[in-house]
Parts: sequence; structure tokens; C-alpha cells
Amino acid sequence: MLYSASESLFRPNRSQQKRVMLTFLQKRWFLVALVVLIPWGMWIGFHASPERVSTFPKHLVTIASGVLTATVLFLMSVTLDSQKLLHSFRSPGPVLWATVVNSVVVPLTAMGLVLIQLSEDFAVGLMVAASVPSTMAAASVWTRKANGNDAVSLLGTIVTNSTCFLVTPFWLGFGLNSSVEINVVELIWKLTITALLPITLGQLARILPWARTRADQRKTGFGVAAQMCILALIFWAAVQGGVKLQGAGSGSYSGLPALVVWGSCMALHLWGMLVAIAGAKVLKIRADDAVAVAFSASQKTLPIGVFIASGLAANGYPFAVFPILMFHASQLILDTLFVEPFQKWVEKEQAVVTDKLATDLSPLTPE
Repeated sequence: MLYSASESLFRPNRSQQKRVMLTFLQKRWFLVALVVLIPWGMWIGFHASPERVSTFPKHLVTIASGVLTATVLFLMSVTLDSQKLLHSFRSPGPVLWATVVNSVVVPLTAMGLVLIQLSEDFAVGLMVAASVPSTMAAASVWTRKANGNDAVSLLGTIVTNSTCFLVTPFWLGFGLNSSVEINVVELIWKLTITALLPITLGQLARILPWARTRADQRKTGFGVAAQMCILALIFWAAVQGGVKLQGAGSGSYSGLPALVVWGSCMALHLWGMLVAIAGAKVLKIRADDAVAVAFSASQKTLPIGVFIASGLAANGYPFAVFPILMFHASQLILDTLFVEPFQKWVEKEQAVVTDKLATDLSPLTPE
């Protein structure tokens, strides 16, 4: 009797366990869905009849991918506070530096890492991941957590995503010209329709008071809907990957090749953050702005990357999507490690400024 009583004191309550599990799923449901959907899609593709998959209309897949990507970017754009962006125009230096790192330094570095990849699919996917613009939401979320200036990250997001219809095709054509056939003109047109247009429409929609109010009130719901669309794109890419595994051994896409490309994704992200911070210090950018630069410059968006990889999958590179998923998962995990140090950096600088201001004003204070 005494044993059972003492045991009940240390045994977790079932309701508490459920609350902990629900809290975990609420915060990490997207990553959990990735872990479930990717192997499930590959299993379906691996066991499906290649003839049945090949008879599926490719033009419908292309249209569906474009519609889903455009929907994601519209939903994420319409929830971005346009008013906050105006504050960043007063000092455009941080935004310009973040754009340079994200759109030039990171893809240029990736061209060297592509050469050491042990799988052509992974090499293509790594270049795609490096060439796409900054994240639409994650950069601002991490910036806000680290006490940074989220207006800078918001404007950096708008700039890189609005110019990706030119920047991304340029780097893909330049970095993969020798190994992958890419119709640059066609890709520019696709990104104009699926990226630039929905982003523009999303910001224009905020001009209408009722649309702006509705978007702000349902920001969480819009975000969940956008993530569901991304999961649909990823699931189909996984199915196509499973189909390819039927005809070729999985050795070229697992083990050492996977470790090499995953390590390359993490190194590329960390290098982008290091260059962003180093440049911010040289340019004497404030700590709160530098934090925003670090996150927005080094992070890469998932929906546009998956959209491009889905198109390459139809041309014989179905596993090109996996480096993009690796990059996205890695940046979410790695950036959590930088939040606290960045917070202390910002707080330290603000304390120094406050002390200096107090010192400067002390002679003016009457005795």
C-alpha cells in the first residue's frame, strides 16, 4: 500500500502527459509531419507501378505545384505588416547587406560545395537551396525572439522574394549549366507568376482595411494553411523519389552522400550567418539590426525551393528536394542556439548606450 502510494507520487499524471504531448505537437507539428510524410511518400512511390505513375498527367502536376506555391506566398505576404517596413527605409544599409549575403555570397559559396557532392541529385538540390530567397516568416520570428529589429528582416524578406524571379534562375543557370539543362527564360516566367505576382498581390490586399484586419486576426490560420500546401508539395516529391528508387539502388542517395550534403547545408547556413555578422560589424550596424541581418541573410525559403525541385524531379532529379528539406530543418535547429547569445549581445549594446546617454546628460542635471 505504501509502495503504490509512493509510486503514484513519482509517476507522471496521464493528463499532464497529454498536455506535454499536445504542446510539443503544437510547436513541432510541421517537423513531425515531414518525418511522417517523406518516408510514407517514398514507400508509396517505391511500391507503386511505374506505368501508373507515368500515366499521371505531368501538366496537371506542374499546374498544381505552381498554384500551391503561389498560394503559400500570397498567404505569407498578406500577413506581413507593411507599416513596419517603412521604418527600415530610413536606414537601408542592413537590408542591402542582408540581400547581398543571401542573394550573392551564399549561392556563390554553394558552387564550391556542389563539386564535392557524391550524388548528382544532391548537388542539384544543394544549388537550388542556396539560390532561393530568404524565408517569409522564420527569419522575422527568430529575429523577434532575439530582441532584433524585425522590420529589417521583414524588408529583407520582401526584397529577396520579390527579386527571386531573376536571382534564382541566374544562379541555377550559372552554377549548374554544365550538368543540368535549365530553361532560364521559362524559369523566370514561372517564378514571376508563382512568386512575384502573389507576393505583390498579398501586399496590395493589405491596402483594403477589411482585408488587412482579417489577415492580422487570422495570421496563425493563414500560416497553417501555407504549411499544409508545402507538405502537399513535399509529399508528391517524395512519391517521385520512391518511384526512382525502383529502378536504381538507394546507395547513391543514402549513407555517405546524404551525410556530405547535410553537412554542406549546415556549413552553408552557418557561413552565411558568419559573413552577415562580420560585415555588420565592419559596417558598424547596430546589434539589433545585425541580428536581423544574420537571420534573414542565412535562412532560405522552403516553398520556392520545393517548387523548383518538383520541376527538376520530372526531368530526372527527384531527390533534388532532399537538400532543400535538410537546409530548412537544419536552419530551424541551428538558429535556436543563437537566440540567447544574440539577446545578450543586443542587451549589452543597449545598456552601453543607456549608460553613455546618462553620462552625457549628467552635467546638465542640477545639483
